[in-house]
Amino acid sequence: MEEKNDQIEQKNDQIEQRHTNLKEIRAAGIDPYAEKFSGNEAIQEVKNDASEDRPARIAGRIMAKREHGKSAFADIKDFTGKMQVYMKKDLLGEDAFNLFKKLDIGDIIGVEGKLFKTRTGEDTVQVAKFTVLSKSLLPLPEKWHGLKDTETRFRQRYVDLIVNDEAKEKFISRFKLIEHIRKELSDKGFFEVETPMMHPIAGGAAGKPFKTHHEALDMELYLRIAPEIYLKKLLVGGFEKVFEINRSFRNEGISTRHNPEFTMMEVYEAYSDCEGMMELTEHLVRTAAKKILGTEKFNYQGREVDLTKWKRVSFADLMEQNFGIKVDDPLEDWVKKLKEKGIDIDGDKVSKTQLINIVGDLVEPETETHPVFVVDMFKEFSPLAKSKKDDPGIVERFELYMGGMEIANAYSELNDPIDQKERFEEQAKADPDAMIDYDFVRALEYGMPPAGGLGIGIDRLAMILTDSASIREVILFPHMRPE
Repeated sequence: MEEKNDQIEQKNDQIEQRHTNLKEIRAAGIDPYAEKFSGNEAIQEVKNDASEDRPARIAGRIMAKREHGKSAFADIKDFTGKMQVYMKKDLLGEDAFNLFKKLDIGDIIGVEGKLFKTRTGEDTVQVAKFTVLSKSLLPLPEKWHGLKDTETRFRQRYVDLIVNDEAKEKFISRFKLIEHIRKELSDKGFFEVETPMMHPIAGGAAGKPFKTHHEALDMELYLRIAPEIYLKKLLVGGFEKVFEINRSFRNEGISTRHNPEFTMMEVYEAYSDCEGMMELTEHLVRTAAKKILGTEKFNYQGREVDLTKWKRVSFADLMEQNFGIKVDDPLEDWVKKLKEKGIDIDGDKVSKTQLINIVGDLVEPETETHPVFVVDMFKEFSPLAKSKKDDPGIVERFELYMGGMEIANAYSELNDPIDQKERFEEQAKADPDAMIDYDFVRALEYGMPPAGGLGIGIDRLAMILTDSASIREVILFPHMRPE
């Protein structure tokens, strides 16, 4: 406790000194927030062309500072890298050198000068002129232990990105993942589209929605839990290959795998099916790993994931083998048999989420080392998927598991308007909160081509490709409880 109080007192002293420095800088007639500094080069570009006496104009944040009488060194950092700069009193003049002495770690400056190599061979800018661009009033943490200060890192991501290069690299990998998926789909002839984020009916997936109210129309709206319905309406309208990298929302719990606001990629292709989506999923995941990691075999949380091995497991077989549940058994029998096997079921019904979690637990040991497609899903929990011809209780659907997590979901899309309406009505009988989307049924009545649809969780895939244990590691500003 005493050590913590000493740290707080020391930090307060630093903050006070920074405010004093700010006042002195302003007293010298300098506004540290008013200047511009355009035309600067990226630090990495300068380092790539580090010839002797080369002119350099760079800008960045001071990350280290060392004073030696009439000279001083500093390390400044921009997005691309870090470079040493050398300040000499005789070259800068007394006023400018004294100004530099009032700068702190974290301040942002622009420098102009020429390159030279120090005695240790380090490329350095000998500064002829510098400009104060932003004064930092809060000290950066001297030591940044990611595991120890996890919550602070997520709350203050801006600080995390300044001092933690590993965090920055994870987000660069995430951006490359999204860029890669966009390019791959575009090259295959898919159009990227934008669909509404506020829906009159919460549909397209299972999940509790966020509600809002539109004043002018005096109507309840829901933040989308999935863009699926609108994308399939585009299939009806003749757009045969569409995708959306979308923000979706679920008013549910927060965990290492769940954030209320998350990113999905959904793609729909006319005249394709579940098998086509399986091929597309494998292609996107394998090529993304090669693009970002340079390999299809990599470690995730201490285990090697091998993307050269893809396996299929039957959901229906798992349920029968492990719990004696058959697809045509009444729902009350499912609950009874699950409870007999020690599965904790809340109430007298079993939800889709509970079943998926049960299956996830069964296949998780395998999915930690290679991807697993869980196929042969029950129609009962797949109201938008097409049934198998030879087994109407089973739908043409898969869920992809990797690293012990569900990563993707896909199926052959149901395009029979009569069947779709009946399923909506059955769902509404079982769930009082379920709403029937009659406009979607009407769209199907105009005729939707047979199609395959796929959703990939971008956040979770980014977790695996960056070896992140928590979804918060790959979301720039994850939702947190109030401080």
